[in-house]
Amino acid sequence: MSTPTKPIALTRFLIEAQRAGHINPDLRLLIEVVARACKAISHAVSKGALGGVLGEAGTGNIQGEAQKKLDVLSNEILLEANEWGGHLAGCASEEMDDFSKIPNAYPKGNYLLLFDPLDGSSNIDVNVSVGTIFSVLKCPDGIDELKTEHFLQPGTQQVAAGYTVYGPSTMLVLTIGHGTHEFTLDRELGSFLLTKRDLRIPADTKEFAINMSNQRHWFPPMQRYASELLAGKTGPRGKDFNMRWVASMVADVHRILTRGGIFIYPRDQKDPDKPGRLRLMYEANPMSFIVEQAGGAATNGAQRILEIQPEKLHQRVAVFLGSKNEVEVATRYHLEAQG
Repeated sequence: MSTPTKPIALTRFLIEAQRAGHINPDLRLLIEVVARACKAISHAVSKGALGGVLGEAGTGNIQGEAQKKLDVLSNEILLEANEWGGHLAGCASEEMDDFSKIPNAYPKGNYLLLFDPLDGSSNIDVNVSVGTIFSVLKCPDGIDELKTEHFLQPGTQQVAAGYTVYGPSTMLVLTIGHGTHEFTLDRELGSFLLTKRDLRIPADTKEFAINMSNQRHWFPPMQRYASELLAGKTGPRGKDFNMRWVASMVADVHRILTRGGIFIYPRDQKDPDKPGRLRLMYEANPMSFIVEQAGGAATNGAQRILEIQPEKLHQRVAVFLGSKNEVEVATRYHLEAQG
C-alpha cells in the first residue's frame, strides 16, 4: 500500500512555478504577501461577533453601498500588507474611490494589484461564506507618475488572479496562467497547502446560479434562457436543472469549479443604462481568468469578458461564466436578440 503524498505548501508551489519560468521572483513574493493578508482576513471573519466586527461601518463605498465593518477592515489589511513589500506600484479596491499609490516605493514595484477585499459581505451577519478576490497586472514600463489609465488593461493582461473563500475551511484558488489550483489553509501549520491541482469545469451542467427575484426585470433573451431551464425535461433543453444561489460570488464560483454549473448576473431593466452589476476590474476579470484556466468560459452576453477594454476603475458588466457549453447557449441567445 502506497503512502499518500503530503500536500505541498503554496510557497513551494510558487518556487516550482518560478523555476519553470511561469513567474518571476517579484510576482512570487507578491502572491505570498496577498495570501498572508487573506489569512489575517480569515482570522477576523472567523471571530464573528466575538471580534466586534459584525454590522455596518456607517460609511459607503463609491457605488453608494453601505460598507460592513469587515469590508473596511479587510481593505485595510490588504493595503497594509502590500505597502512595504516592494512589488507594487499601486493598488485599486472596490471599496476605494480611486487607486492608492504605494508610499515610499523605491524602487517602484512592477505590478498593480486590484481586489474586492470582502465579496459577499451582505452575508457576514448570517454566517454564510464570503471571500476575497484579487487580480494582478503588470505596471506599464517607463511611466513617471501612476495614473488611473495604467490600471485600465483588459483581463487578458492579467498575470495572476485568485480568490479566497472563508467557509467551513479557508481555501485559496489561484491561477498564474498555467491552470487553476486549489489550496486549503492548515490552521495548525499556518500555511496554504495544495489540495487540488489543475481544476477542470465540466463542459455540460444541470446547475445554474442566478437571483431569480430579479426575473421580472430581465430582458427577453434572458427570459427565454431562464424559462427553458425551468421547463426541465418537458422543455426544449430536455433535462432538469437545479438552481443554487448563495449571493456570494466566491461561493457560487467555487461550487462551479468543484462540480460545474453556470453563474449569471445579467444586465436588467431596473437600471437599463447600467451594463451590469458586477465590477469588471475587481470581480469579473479575475473570476473569468480563473474559470477559463479551468476549461470554462466567461462572457458578458456578447463578448469574452477578458477582451473587454476597461474605461473606468469601477466599471460594471454583465456576467455569464462557468461550464463552457452552457455559457455558449446563454451567450448565443443574447447575440441572436441583438440581430
